[in-house]
Amino acid sequence: MSAPAHQIQRLVEFYETDMAGIVHFTNFFRFMEACEHSFLRSLNHELHGLVEGLETGWPRVNATCDYRAPARFGDLLTISLFIEEIRNRSVRYRFEISKEETLVAEGKLSVAHVAITEEGIKAVPLPDELKTKLHSLITDH
Repeated sequence: MSAPAHQIQRLVEFYETDMAGIVHFTNFFRFMEACEHSFLRSLNHELHGLVEGLETGWPRVNATCDYRAPARFGDLLTISLFIEEIRNRSVRYRFEISKEETLVAEGKLSVAHVAITEEGIKAVPLPDELKTKLHSLITDH
């Protein structure tokens, strides 16, 4: 298996668990998003900012998660990001969330690069510098 393009670790907090003491399913989307944000910052790119004078952002156009094993309060999770596809105006990431050697969840995020214009929100091309950095980190699927 190929190496991830980016990886973070975090402890599961009590408020992220349900009455059974297991991480509530919605939090896995937050974990993936935190990893994505850390990844973009590591590439010197802001999640929300100005690109060529336009206010830009990264809305989600698709998000999925498959749950494989429970995670509980205090578990140390590793969230790994893999780049699956880079398009002109969007990126698709795959995530693996694990504790030690156990795969806890697998997810995908498809994100569009958009600008807020006078005409509304519209998809715009990825900045060339970011696109080059992403291509240098693309992994096999």
